[in-house]
Amino acid sequence: MLKLGLTVALAAGVVLSASAAFAQAKVGETSKGKTLVDGKGMTLYTYDRDEPNKSNCVGMCAQNWPPLTAVADAKGTGEWTVITRADGTKQWAHKGKPLYGWTKDSKPGDVMGDGVNNVWHVAQP
Repeated sequence: MLKLGLTVALAAGVVLSASAAFAQAKVGETSKGKTLVDGKGMTLYTYDRDEPNKSNCVGMCAQNWPPLTAVADAKGTGEWTVITRADGTKQWAHKGKPLYGWTKDSKPGDVMGDGVNNVWHVAQP
């Protein structure tokens, strides 16, 4: 499962929040242009059926589209927020949109999830 600790950084290295344990989300370059990626360079996605700061991707959806999780005491800053999912876990959101990975992406830069069911899109900075 994709993980994001308490620190979120842009490709430029601007730290958005701090912690002792962290992974990074940053701006990456894909065939879709500038895209948000996790600390391993894997593309992040948004889901049209989510509400601002609320994930509606649960069950099998969350198995195929793993939420970009945050540790329990993570704090968002600016455009980055931490939301609480229905199961009580924490998830990162950018500009109010919860962020997810896609299990069919196999390497950094893959964007196989873009356009799936016309409701999944690469996360744009």
